[in-house]
Order: sequence, then C-alpha cells, then structure tokens
Amino acid sequence: MKNFDRQYRLAAGPAGGAGFEVGATTPESPTALHIRFMVDKCDAEAPNMGIVSLWNLNPEQLAILNERDCLVTLRAGYQRHLPLVFVGTVTYIETSLDVGDRETYMELADGRVELRDSYVSLSYAGKINTKKIIEDVAADMGVAVSFSYNAEFADLPNGFSFVGPGRVALDKACASTSLQWAIQNGVLQVKRKRDTMTREVYLLSPETGLLGIPKKITYGEDAAAHGDQSGYEVEYFLNGAIGIGDFIRLESMIVKGYFRMKSVEMRGDNLEGDWICTAKLIHA
Repeated sequence: MKNFDRQYRLAAGPAGGAGFEVGATTPESPTALHIRFMVDKCDAEAPNMGIVSLWNLNPEQLAILNERDCLVTLRAGYQRHLPLVFVGTVTYIETSLDVGDRETYMELADGRVELRDSYVSLSYAGKINTKKIIEDVAADMGVAVSFSYNAEFADLPNGFSFVGPGRVALDKACASTSLQWAIQNGVLQVKRKRDTMTREVYLLSPETGLLGIPKKITYGEDAAAHGDQSGYEVEYFLNGAIGIGDFIRLESMIVKGYFRMKSVEMRGDNLEGDWICTAKLIHA
C-alpha cells in the first residue's frame, strides 16, 4: 500500500435518514475540510470510543450533528483505498472559535444506541442452540452479527428464557462455549476468547508501513492466567483494514511471528503530521 495522497470521508446523520458527507476534493477545491481524529478500539465488550474535530462546518451540517443520536461514519486511507475506521454515535459535541476558524469537537461511541436501548424478551421451549439466541438478540438490537471461523455453539436441552438488557443476554449465550462478543464498527462480532476472527493474515513489516522498533509488553499474572501473556506494541502508518481480533504476521529486525490484534489507537490530522496506528499485538 502506498502511504501518500491521504483521503478521508466523514458521513453524519440520523440512522436511516438524510445527512451529509465531507472530505471529498475536486480540482477546484483540492483541500478537504480540516479534520483531526483519534480512535481507540479493543476486544472488550465496552464500546469503542472516538474523538473527531472538524473545522468550519456550515450551519446545516452543525444542526445535523446536534440531533439526538447522530451517527458518524469515518473512512480514511490513501488514494482510493478508504477502509472503514470508525462508526459511532455522537455522545458529546461542542463548537468553539479556534483563532479565526470554528472547531467542532465530537466524542463518539461505537454501538452506543444498541447497547443503551436494547431490552430483549426471549423464550424458547425445548432444545435451543446458542447461535440462534445470539442471532435473535442481534436482530432485536438492530445490528448485523459476524461469527469467527471457528466459533462453537451449544445446544441448551431445557430451553432458554430471558428478559433484560441485550448485552446480558449475549453474555449468557456466549458463556456456555467460552465465546466473547464486542461491537466493532457497528457490527456485533462473536469469537472464541483469545482468538482471531478469520484465518486471513495481515503482514506488518517496514515494507507495509511498520514504523520504528516493536516494544515488548508483558501482562500481569491475572491476565496471563487468561492467556494474554505477552506480545509487542507496534506503530505503523494508518491501515483501517486491520481490525481487532485480526491475525498478524509481524516481521521486523528484532521479531518475527504470528500475533492477534488486542487493541489499537488510530490518530491523524489531514493538515499536519502522519496518520499513525499504535497497536498491541498478543502472541496468537
């Protein structure tokens, strides 16, 4: 991937409704609106968080962003390759003067509405498979669901009944076969604990954007007991195609091996500095 000609597209609006998009350029307007972003993602059930600042939006755009539960989608990359970086609902917004410009600062949460508003009532008589339960909860939450390639499910012989928050129902359905769930870019991902979503392997090397020297990291005894023992913190040029739970082949001067992505911070500013990812990779 060539790490030049940085591009972004930010779309915002109510879910299923009309909104706006910024970031595209033309020969007549070769510079996109100023954006600064920082996204934190991890393989936990808590929502991923993002912070975005945009400068000099018009009144109509500001009005849309200030609507309740406005959904923001950010794609960023190079040339025409713009992977999805973040999907989240605006949880806080403020607009203020920044020298002669007007900055709009937003805090975003992935899956905010789905986790906050989801209240399910489930009742199954006789044998029921936990995959069916997860699919039904996802449907009630209004999110697509993606299962890892090696996810295993169990038959509950005596049925299943539950009334309460959707996230609790997911916990119960996943617990029987040591699965874990998380919402990533608006999609419910379900995978085996301490495993990857797919068999696809992403190469991370100096030729594909790796920067500097990987830093050794080791987790404490409690984390080690659960399988997250050690790995490396790495920096690389922004690549939104690599997501949480993905399989990584790390090749550097000091380490070569296979890892899974446990967490990543993505940050960038289209008018200054590089677009960088800082990720924690754990031995696969």
